[in-house]
Amino acid sequence: MRPVAVVTGGAGGIGSAICRKLAEAWMSVVVGYNRSAEAAERLVKSLPGAGHSARHAPVTDSAGLTALAAGLTRCDALVNCAGTTRFVKHSDLDALDDALIETILATNVRGAFAAIRALRPLLEKSTLPGGGVVVNLSSAAGNIAVGSNVMYCASKAALDNMTKSLGRALAPRIRVVSVAPALVDTEFVKSLDQAWHDEQAARTPLGRLATPEEVAVAVSAVIS
Repeated sequence: MRPVAVVTGGAGGIGSAICRKLAEAWMSVVVGYNRSAEAAERLVKSLPGAGHSARHAPVTDSAGLTALAAGLTRCDALVNCAGTTRFVKHSDLDALDDALIETILATNVRGAFAAIRALRPLLEKSTLPGGGVVVNLSSAAGNIAVGSNVMYCASKAALDNMTKSLGRALAPRIRVVSVAPALVDTEFVKSLDQAWHDEQAARTPLGRLATPEEVAVAVSAVIS
């Protein structure tokens, strides 16, 4: 029986690349979605291998995550890829309103914790070498404090700290790690101002942005 990976935010740009990579490698994939049911179903149909499914995985709804876990018989890896942000100039404190702050923290930090909490019993039963695995999709923004807005950067810093805490708390049955790319060239990023896009690419050592596929390779390597 193929091991099972649950990917929250699985229908997004980075999430879909991760789902494809894990399916190509050796896993049955649960494509977790919130509002992107149709995209998740299309992705499932395109994945190689067997045992894939699209499941409602609303990371800001703990009861919904409990229901997700109750509907699964196995979970060997959890990839917390669900996230949200909006571009707000760092100096524009008024534009970073309370509602946006709460949405970012609820999704990027509390959501990852809630998914781990819900799926912990299944992860602890994993027969993977080294036990179950949680991969939190973080960002270089959590370290360098340069990103789409101040609270997004703070949320990724919090996610990194939480990863370390849970890595200790859940060992040795569950490994908890984070993958923290810099700006990734998703369709969302490509839709932004071209001059800004090119400026960000020029600042990187490779002279280009990371691709979703490169992030997926890193996630797959961590799980294997």
